[in-house]
Amino acid sequence: MKKKWSFVLLNCVLVMSLLLTACGGEEGGEAAGGAEGGQKILLVNNRKEPTSLDPPIGFDQVSYDVLNNFMEGLTRLKDDHTPGPGVASEWTVSEDEKEYTFKLRDDAKWSNGDPVKASDFEFAFKRMLDPNVGAASAPLAYVFEGAETFNSGEATADDVKVTATDDHTLQIILAKPAPWLLGMLANPAFFPVHQATVEGNPEWAADASTILSNGPFKLTEWKHDAEIKMVKNDQYWDAAKVKLDGVTFKMVDDSTTAYQLYQSGELHISGTLPPDLIESLITDNKAKVEDSAGTYFYRYNTNMEPFSNAKIRQAFTMAVDRQQIVDLVVKQKQKPATGFVSYGLQDPDGSDFRDAGGELVKTDIEEAKRLLAEGMKEEGYTTIPAVTLTYSTNDLHQKIAETIQAMLKSNLGVDIALESKEGKVLTDEQKKLQLQLSRSSWLPDFADPINFLDIFVSDSPNNRTGWSNPNFDKLINDAYNESDQVKRTGYLHEAESILMEEMPIMPLYFYNSVYMQAEGLTGVLRHAYGYIDYKLAELK
Repeated sequence: MKKKWSFVLLNCVLVMSLLLTACGGEEGGEAAGGAEGGQKILLVNNRKEPTSLDPPIGFDQVSYDVLNNFMEGLTRLKDDHTPGPGVASEWTVSEDEKEYTFKLRDDAKWSNGDPVKASDFEFAFKRMLDPNVGAASAPLAYVFEGAETFNSGEATADDVKVTATDDHTLQIILAKPAPWLLGMLANPAFFPVHQATVEGNPEWAADASTILSNGPFKLTEWKHDAEIKMVKNDQYWDAAKVKLDGVTFKMVDDSTTAYQLYQSGELHISGTLPPDLIESLITDNKAKVEDSAGTYFYRYNTNMEPFSNAKIRQAFTMAVDRQQIVDLVVKQKQKPATGFVSYGLQDPDGSDFRDAGGELVKTDIEEAKRLLAEGMKEEGYTTIPAVTLTYSTNDLHQKIAETIQAMLKSNLGVDIALESKEGKVLTDEQKKLQLQLSRSSWLPDFADPINFLDIFVSDSPNNRTGWSNPNFDKLINDAYNESDQVKRTGYLHEAESILMEEMPIMPLYFYNSVYMQAEGLTGVLRHAYGYIDYKLAELK
């Protein structure tokens, strides 16, 4: 949503449990059995009120985990996490990989019985890009020809090469090859909207009674800041495979309360677990751990001293022991970040991009001391200028910041101050380059390394470091325009190497998902590079 995401947006614990928004344990699930009047109703914790259930506007985990279950795009992620048919039953791709033609199902319907038409997708995609709508997700669609100029106010919707040639055929022409396109089209930002409903009611996305569905479930009730209820959508083209009678999303942000609800059987799934219990729950096999996608990291402001010097940035990063942070502070079995791109993305030869990229970030105290001395000499420092590390208000973020503060003192003899800010304030000041060293996270919007790396090109609004490197920018641009996947992947590995050599960021660890799930619940799909899917879930 990113991504992100800013999924953006979430605090770390949330993100981790968030990324796969979690599940229930052993004691809890069986008691509830999902039965409400004999029906199989899945009870899950969504943590918070969705930002919006308007597909291009929500653009965060708490919105998209809900949207992914009552809506469907042209494609849908399968149980192997690759894109398969959704509303589109099939598609063709031109030889130059720039023209995609999607054939929509004859039996795809909205929950009111209206057919889902190709024009619903054309309208939705162009609305997403409309500068008057202001959708944060719009840059995802810049691969469409004409999309960026329209979103920038320099062209019209007619210039966007997305065309419904008839009710069941949608043509998309790309500005450049995008091998991730089919997976990205499963992202809720690219879900269709019912044109007549959107144009007839500006507040259509604010209430269950005015939201139409085209996915496995449909909304029946939305008690804001409390719960969302869905029932099986009998108009869904694949309704025969939907085993649940419904799903209820509760909004419980307090981890202790959520855990108690799970224990009493009032939740079948919870990823909001008390921090002081997580380690023992994992040890006792009551909580499950799965790899997720995304990176927890700090951003250096390269426009501020002392971090205008690359060697000083490298020294600070090398002085931090990431393994100790995940083992002794976070305690959720995360993997230390050895680069910026997290695990789970394949190179053309089948290897994992992260493994192939190697260990680009490591702890080396002696080298850190040497680099710090060299950097200080280059800058003429006799002492390091005052450094303040800013983190978003949260107990875990505070513990991580305090640990890093202690490591820098012990390993480099450097004192740093700590400052806590509310998340939205921190993000706003980070964007304005007002912070010196600050906590951040990145959650990818689609399954491709470029969605991690392109945020650091010079003109990216997600850069937030002041760092600029023309060679890095060129490699990312070349990767966007290269259809040969071996060459393209080479460009991306080289770009990540430059990023980690100049170190405008301090990667700390890769996210995972820790959750509890009821014994009788099966078929839940948790996509590291996607959103939770209850279409095939079953309560026994």
